[in-house]
Amino acid sequence: MAWKKFSGEIIQTPILEEVEAAIERETALGNKLKVCIGTDSQVKGSVTDFATVIVFIREARGAFMFIHQERTSQKMTIKERMLNEVQKSIDIAYQLCDLLDLYEVELEVHADINTNPMFKSNQALHEAMGYILSMGFVFKAKPEAFASSCCANKMVQ
Repeated sequence: MAWKKFSGEIIQTPILEEVEAAIERETALGNKLKVCIGTDSQVKGSVTDFATVIVFIREARGAFMFIHQERTSQKMTIKERMLNEVQKSIDIAYQLCDLLDLYEVELEVHADINTNPMFKSNQALHEAMGYILSMGFVFKAKPEAFASSCCANKMVQ
C-alpha cells in the first residue's frame, strides 16, 4: 500500500513506522496530537477514485496528513461505495489503533456520509455508524467528518 505526504513525497517506510516517527517527532516538539482517518471517493466515468487520509491534528498548531490513493473500475451502488470508503478507513484505523493507544493519541474515524436524509449517501449512515462503533472507534459523519469530506475529498477531485 503506497502512501505519500501532501507535498507529493512518497513515503518509503511502512506506514506504521512513518506514523510512529511522526508521533515521536511531534511529541518531542511538545505537540499534543489527535488522529482522524477518513476516505472519500469520486466516480469519473467508468472509474472510481478512492483516497484515504491519516490526518494528524496538532492541538492549536495546525495539521498534516498522509494519503493513500487507489482506483477501481468495479461498478458499485452509492451505498456500496460509501461502505467501501468506511471499510478502507477501518482497515487503516485497525492497523494503527494499538500504536495510537501506546502513545495515548486519540483516534476518530470519519465517514463522508451525510446525516441529512435528503442526500443519497445517507442510505449507508446506519450501517457505517454501526460498523465503526462496533469496531470500538469514535465515529464522525458530515458535517464533523472533515478528514473524509474535506481532506480526502481534495485528493479525489
